[in-house]
Amino acid sequence: MSAGTEITEQPVVRKKLDLLTPGKTAFGADAKLEHLERLAYWLDTAFRVPGLGLRFGFDAILDLLPGIGDVLGTLASMYIFQAARRFGVPRITLVRMAINIFIDYLGGLVPFLGAVFDAYWKANIWNVALIKRHLNATPLAARKARRGDGLFVAGTVIVLLLSMAATFALVIWTISLVIHLIR
Repeated sequence: MSAGTEITEQPVVRKKLDLLTPGKTAFGADAKLEHLERLAYWLDTAFRVPGLGLRFGFDAILDLLPGIGDVLGTLASMYIFQAARRFGVPRITLVRMAINIFIDYLGGLVPFLGAVFDAYWKANIWNVALIKRHLNATPLAARKARRGDGLFVAGTVIVLLLSMAATFALVIWTISLVIHLIR
């Protein structure tokens, strides 16, 4: 080894963060990730119900406001989603994150029960964990994670299609029953 050559190893995370934030240090990206973690904490788990151990955040509280609360919670979730895009999270993981947000939004639409649903469905915490998993993954772990995300998305699509088919069959059965009763 020559006098001017020095080999320094950086953790995989630092390399990824440096590459993902041109012109900024890894510290800036770490600070951004910490900001996202704090936001997810306040949205999903900031408060605890004594004795039950149930945690909820402002997302569940916002759901008590019909209509507008769901939109505000989803906008906050979309902020985390956009940050994931800037961090270079793979598309399949972004789809998984979008499904988490969509389920959170749909569950929150049910008056009052939506707030209870939001206390259990922690889309923001899970989405920040997906970002961290991407940033900390080795190439092999990243491939496995993308495969797992693909299975999650495929499973969700299958459940959605089966639900739609069951709903369609129920509507057809109900219409045929009504027609039979009318005759």
